[in-house]
Order: sequence, then C-alpha cells, then structure tokens
Amino acid sequence: MIQDLIKAKIASALHALYQIETSGEKVVIEATTADFEGEFTFVTFPYLKLSRKSPEQTANDIGNYLLTNLPELENFEVVKGFLNLSIKQSFWLNFIQEHANTPNFGFATPNSKEPILVEYSSPNTNKPLHLGHVRNNLLGFSVSEILKANGHLVYTCNLVNDRGIHICKSMYAWMKFGNGETPESTKIKGDHLVGKYYVIFDQVYKKEIEELRSNGMSEEDAAKKAPSIVAAQEMLVKWEANDEEVVGIWKMMNVWVYAGFEITYQKMGVNFNQFYYESNTYLLGKEIVKEGLDKKVFFTKDNGSVWIDLTEEGLDQKLVLRGDGTSVYITQDLGTAEMKYEQFHCNRSIYVVGNEQEYHFKVLQQIALKLDKPYAAGIYHLSYGMVELPHGKMKSREGTVVDADELIAEMENTAEETTKALGKMEGESEENLKTLYHTIGMGALKYFLLKVDPKKKMMFNPEDSIDFQGNTGPFIQYTYARIRSILRNAGEVPNIFNLEAISLSKVEKELLLKLYQYPLIIQEASRDLSPGVICNYVYELAKNYSLFYHDHTILKEQNLDQKNLRLNICKMTAGIIKSAFSLLGIHVPEKM
Repeated sequence: MIQDLIKAKIASALHALYQIETSGEKVVIEATTADFEGEFTFVTFPYLKLSRKSPEQTANDIGNYLLTNLPELENFEVVKGFLNLSIKQSFWLNFIQEHANTPNFGFATPNSKEPILVEYSSPNTNKPLHLGHVRNNLLGFSVSEILKANGHLVYTCNLVNDRGIHICKSMYAWMKFGNGETPESTKIKGDHLVGKYYVIFDQVYKKEIEELRSNGMSEEDAAKKAPSIVAAQEMLVKWEANDEEVVGIWKMMNVWVYAGFEITYQKMGVNFNQFYYESNTYLLGKEIVKEGLDKKVFFTKDNGSVWIDLTEEGLDQKLVLRGDGTSVYITQDLGTAEMKYEQFHCNRSIYVVGNEQEYHFKVLQQIALKLDKPYAAGIYHLSYGMVELPHGKMKSREGTVVDADELIAEMENTAEETTKALGKMEGESEENLKTLYHTIGMGALKYFLLKVDPKKKMMFNPEDSIDFQGNTGPFIQYTYARIRSILRNAGEVPNIFNLEAISLSKVEKELLLKLYQYPLIIQEASRDLSPGVICNYVYELAKNYSLFYHDHTILKEQNLDQKNLRLNICKMTAGIIKSAFSLLGIHVPEKM
C-alpha cells in the first residue's frame, strides 16, 4: 500500500535529516482535509524537539527528501507544521487499470489465517425471534463474513437454549389452555404459537400472584407458591428425569419452533455450520465439573453444590452445579465450549452475546484457563448493546417486543410503497418486484442495525429505520443501481486508456483514493470486529461517487480515454459497493 511506503520513507527521512530513530509502523499519516491539495498529510509537531527547527522548515526538509526518494510523489505543500503530499496521477491511473476488474479486490487469500469459530443467534425455544435477536444474528453473520474476507477460515454455530424453566412455562400453558392446537390447525407459525403460550403463562402467573397477595401472602412467597410456577417447576423436574409424556411434548413443541426459526433465518439471510443444543451440552458440562473437582479447581459446599473461587481474579465465587445435581448456564457453556473444540479445533472462539453477560464470559474464560483448556485464551465475548424501544426495554413475556417476522414484513411493505411512489419500476414482473422490495427493505434494516458500533446500545425507532434518505442502506443501494444503469448503457468497457491523454480532477483523485483504501478498511473491520467500519466506509464511498457523478460527464464525455477512465471508476465503485454490502449481508439491486 502507498501509505506503508510513505511512512517508511518518512522514517528514513527522520533518520537521515535528524538522526531520529523510528520505524514506518510508528509514523502516522492522515488523509488530507478537503480544503488543501494532496492525499496524505504528515504532522511534524511531535518531532520538533529533535529536529530543532521550526514546523515549516521541518516539513519542507522532509518534503524535499521525499521528492528525491519517493518516485510516486508529485509534489508537496507545507501549511505550518503540516506536510501535505500529492501522489502522481500515473499512480492512480495505473491502480484503476490494474484493479477495476479484480475479483474480490481487498480480500486476503481465503483460509490463509487461523480458523475462528463464531457463535451467534442463541435463541430460546419458548418464543419467536425479535428485534434483539435480529441485531445479534446480523452482527454475527457480518463479523463472520468480514473475518473470511480478511483470510480466516470461519465456522459458525448456533447454541439453542432448548431447556430450562422458561421452556416449561410455554409447555405448561399449552397443556392447560391449548386444547391441542398446532401450527397446522391454527395456521400460526410454530415459534409464534409457542411464544403465544409463553405470554399466556405470564398473564396467568401474575393474576395468581395478585390473588395470593390479596389473601395476605407476601409478594416473595406468592411468586414462589403460585400454582402455575409450581407446576412449571414440577415439569422441569420430570423433564430432567426423562418423563416420557413431558419429553414427548417438549420434542413436539421444539419441532414447531425450529421450523419457524428456519423461515426467519432464511428471510434474514443467515446460516450456520453447526447447531448445538443445551439439552445435549449440559451433560458434557457435568463431566467437566467432575474433571474440575478431581483437579481441585472446584470445591463442594455442605449442600452438595459445586463452586469455583475466583475472588483473586476479582470475580467472586461462582456456582457451577446445584446441590441437587442440576446444571446452571455455566455448566452447559463449559460443555458447549468443549464440544466446539472437539469438532472444529479452533483456538479462537467468538461469542456474540449481549453486554448483560459480560461477567458470565469472564467466568467462563477463567474456568477454562484453570482447567488448562487449549481454547481458553481464545475465548472472546463480542459484547453488544441492547436494542431498546422509545417506550422502554422489550419484554417477551409481556408481549412488548418487535417481532422479527413482522418487522421484516413492515420493511418490505415500506420499500414497496416508496418504490411505487417513485414510479421507476413500472413494467417489471411481480416476482422481480417482490424480490426488489425484500432487497430494499432488508438493506434498510440491516444497515440501520449494523452502522452503530456493536458496543453501544441503540434506540430502535421504526420511523427512523425506514427513512430512505441520508445515511441509509437504500441510498447506497440506489447509488449502485444508478452506476449499473450507466454501465448497461455504455456496453463493453475497456480498461486500457492513454495515460497521457487524461487529466484527473481533485474529485476523481478523492474517489480513487477511497477505492484504494478498501483493503485497509476490511483489515480494520476485522481487527475491531465491527461491521460499522464497513458501513461508514461504503457510505463515504457513495457520497464521493455522487459528487463525482454530479461534477463530471461520463457517457457524453468527448475524450475517449477520459470516458473509459470514468467508466472504469464507475465499474470499480459498483464492485466495491457490492462487495462491502455482501460483508454486511445486504444484496444490491441492478435496478431501483
């Protein structure tokens, strides 16, 4: 990359001129601001004590050194202590000639780096996927694609929470109030039907608590002794004991849920190499607890419960197995971690889970380290902020969630309304239009959720999410479609042109520089595990292109070499928009 070359030459200049020992990796250069000439800027102020010269003189000294020793440099400009560097036009023209048709430009060699396992989604089988799950799934999928683009072999897995008291709540409510209804008999999607009974359970449970309280019982006792929660807990004990009737209902309702999940996953465009189920992994977790007891990593309390003392690590004591022998979340996560390593042998494992579980994953890693697990050091919690609504947090048991399926349908409907209002797709077949509405709607939704830094919690306002102006997915999709229209009208685009017959404008140089930066953006997004880096880049690229499109003729340009150059710029811009959006899981339409 030209940036690395510039930094290395600046390091050489500092040594030759002022005997300053540094390396190119430590030299910092920035993009030149729009008000000045040049593409890159070096700030001299940190080196003035050693140069013993004024900022202007130091910048001039280094600039003159670079003119002699950096063939790619056209000229330089000094503004106080800022050294602005202009790269030769021939460099940018050679770049576009070489890479306008390069497939997967910016991608590292596939599978050239360490394998990484990414675990995401992790749904519960007592309710359908909602907006919070959507952010999780889109983040997990995008991070996986970004890591692949950076050369990693990536495996994806989904740990399904299919056991526990919350599952039994839905089961109990269905058995008591369901009258045998099924997805087929009700025409209700399986996960929605099960979720319906999770809400019903909560409604009944609250009424029971209120009735017990009105009879003089404390709220705490009422919450423990309400008939429905007692029944659900009894059902959990029967499930643990492998009761035939309870397990049969559990399996039946899970089948309904999995069928519903699969439809939603297809709509979102996410997939997995492997599914794990907590109903299986908790058993292996129990074996690991026994292993830890044998190694004196864990200890047993008087009631038979098993614990680990992590007070020296600042994490307090942590329960790993209840006194009655039943598992807790950490038990099954230990089992899952072991199972994943046995199958994929990844030393690095990324868990895409909300930030309320940060303590949990610190504990998981510390336990794995004390057990000398080979994957322990590579456990990484990709913590992301929760999605909130304008009226507060979402609560599945109260039914105050933004359902994933309904959200997707709403986005598609809005895309349809907007497209019809523009009137640009008349004459297209219904099938093509349906695909287009889904592409635009999902593009809007995915971009809205992914452009925010994962670590930040976000407010989801449906009205903002379907705004088709500004920093949105549809704006960038429209930029792509407009370029594709130009290229269709142009026909075949040769990427051979006479460099001497071309003059690059500042706007063209800025766009070429933005295209040139794409490999670095992929590396940054991979390092930070942040799709937002890609979002910010591709939005800036679309804005740069819009300025280029506004300021320059393309198809009507009389200078054939200039025309071919601009068409190649169009082609590469479209290619990178499509590539960058693929890393976000977003499709781009050829027409819009």
